[in-house]
Amino acid sequence: MFSRSELTGIDVSLFPDNYRQARQEWLKRLPNLNYPQQYRSFNCAGVGPMGEELITDSVWLGENNAKQVLILLAGTHGIEGFTGSAIQLDLMDRLACQQILLPDNTAILLIHALTPWGYAWLRRCDADGVDLNRNAVDFTQPLPENPDYQQLRSALFCNDISLRQEILANFAHQHGRPALEQAISGGQYQDPAGPFYGGQKPAHGRLVCEALMADYALAKRRLAVIDVHTGLGPYSYGEIICDHQPFSAGATMAYQWYGEGVTLPFAGTSSSVPKLGLLDYLWHAVMDQQSCFVTLEFGTFSTDLLFETLLRDHQLWSETNNQTERQAHSLRMRKHFYPEDIAWQEMVLFRARQVIMQGLRGVSR
Repeated sequence: MFSRSELTGIDVSLFPDNYRQARQEWLKRLPNLNYPQQYRSFNCAGVGPMGEELITDSVWLGENNAKQVLILLAGTHGIEGFTGSAIQLDLMDRLACQQILLPDNTAILLIHALTPWGYAWLRRCDADGVDLNRNAVDFTQPLPENPDYQQLRSALFCNDISLRQEILANFAHQHGRPALEQAISGGQYQDPAGPFYGGQKPAHGRLVCEALMADYALAKRRLAVIDVHTGLGPYSYGEIICDHQPFSAGATMAYQWYGEGVTLPFAGTSSSVPKLGLLDYLWHAVMDQQSCFVTLEFGTFSTDLLFETLLRDHQLWSETNNQTERQAHSLRMRKHFYPEDIAWQEMVLFRARQVIMQGLRGVSR
């Protein structure tokens, strides 16, 4: 009798139970990787629910002078790290057994748990409520405004779900569904208790990225960056979202490397609307004309359910006397961003293998 992993070649046991286990499994694999290695860790403020340290880990695999680099990000949105970890662990195992060989003059940089607090506490944001994927703005300049968010803010925190949904539906009817999604999720910088808050200063994960960009002189190399996310789009499908501008060099590279399935928010072809302060933009600033950044977004449930789940999370964390309900809701957060469904997990790992190989082949040409 064959096990499911033997039949599919996909080992879903790689999906961790929590942040601490994910980090232990990640570190355990480093000695098995038969490439030159440079390991770095970055401590994050706070501790996890079991008192564990919160750390972002990174490893450079390959020659130090490699001109081409595949960079794989996990846990940009903390709770989405379950999937990012499994994908990195799967890649490490395939490298260890030489199912994948690094092309000449090419290295891999793995960055694990960019928002470790959110990963450990089952939230998308950090301890200050900051969404790392809205944090890449110039904080020395006036911060972007989102007046539609301000208009809807009272409805977003309304405890009457029916009334909230009516207000949001009316807004969508008047302004269009994309306008509603941008109002809620496009990014805002005035409301720390609210969702998609970009903060007032560079967050931990941004500082990690900037340090690694400098340490490895990434602006002088050709880059293929893949940032793993979950929670948006069709169930189990891995959409390749490119936030480079249409017809730009980055978008051209994305199409060349990943095919016609690439979607662009700025062209209106993606399940994602254009957003402020994406981590993508931080990487775009150091990329040459032969590089690109893509988000690999694995769908789970509907966008409406995503908003309802996140809004309730922020409501509960803005209150101080809801510890029991907050813990119960964290399980709903986990289910939305990490469905513990074997079929979903298998399809995620299969698709991730495909996209990683596309990126590795593309950047090394």
